[in-house]
Amino acid sequence: MSNLYNVSASPHTRSRVTTTSIMQDVAIALIPASIFGIFNFGINALLIILTSIVTSVLTEYVYEKAMKKPLTTGDYSAVVTGLLLALNLSASVPLWIPVVGSIFAILVVKMLYGGIGQNFMNPALAARCFLLISFAGRMNNFQISAITNNDSAPNFLQYLNKGVIAIDGVSGATPLAAIRAGESVDLMNLFIGRTAGTIGETSVAAILIGAAYLLLKKVITWRIPVMYLASFSVFLMLFGGKGLDPNFLIGHLFGGGLMLGAFFMATDYSTSPITAKGHIVYGIILGIMTGLFRLFGASPEGVSFAIIFCNLLVPLVEKVTLPNMFGKEAKANE
Repeated sequence: MSNLYNVSASPHTRSRVTTTSIMQDVAIALIPASIFGIFNFGINALLIILTSIVTSVLTEYVYEKAMKKPLTTGDYSAVVTGLLLALNLSASVPLWIPVVGSIFAILVVKMLYGGIGQNFMNPALAARCFLLISFAGRMNNFQISAITNNDSAPNFLQYLNKGVIAIDGVSGATPLAAIRAGESVDLMNLFIGRTAGTIGETSVAAILIGAAYLLLKKVITWRIPVMYLASFSVFLMLFGGKGLDPNFLIGHLFGGGLMLGAFFMATDYSTSPITAKGHIVYGIILGIMTGLFRLFGASPEGVSFAIIFCNLLVPLVEKVTLPNMFGKEAKANE
């Protein structure tokens, strides 16, 4: 009897990967884009990031305290939501914008639907879309990069004359607005991040560094981002009217929030399919929807609306792509 083993309750195989470790990895991966955003746009970017993160954490804490629920602020999910929201905002917005957006993201999109894992769309992107609809003027006022060289000033003056940018002296045309206006863009500036845009979307290099970290840590897989970018590229070549024009194609890939969305928001565990086939189908739909919004929509951007729209399609994608079970159900008389 002394050789008997004690068997604990299932599961018997446990992973060291937890919600906290995943959220910490995502936060670490967003550090390069955050640092560049602060360097690019100055102290305003830092204040917006801090305000958004603090408001997100406080909102979750207050709600769970008021509802007498277990506290989950230590899992870093609220931190990631606040950081992602901030990186999707212009550095020129007033500080009450990230406050309103963070409260909406945590309270309305996340907590009222049951907390982490129960939300049906990405909280940060849902909040950004809410802010875009509610405060369009402030949300579309993009600050010119603080490190933009003087040689590019004539281009911004041209957009000012065309009415593409605001006249407050600190905002500028985004690369996507330039492309839509029929202009070419400097691809190296796009890659480095010397352009107008939101705090975290301008530097493709910084975003790819963070994406590489997530891939190496196996927090995300290649399927969703690669299929997203590939299907979007094919859509542009077929319907963009420019064929294989590299400036047009790469400008769309590097411009706006596509890279940030593809690697950091489309891959959100709660709002993306769980199967490998589902990842591929989901990525293809994302690319098509983003292409539709960008080429035929009123705004030159479209990533945020495309992702939250496709979040709603995830149950259908999973239903279609779930693998068949082995065997069959036995009849009652067998």
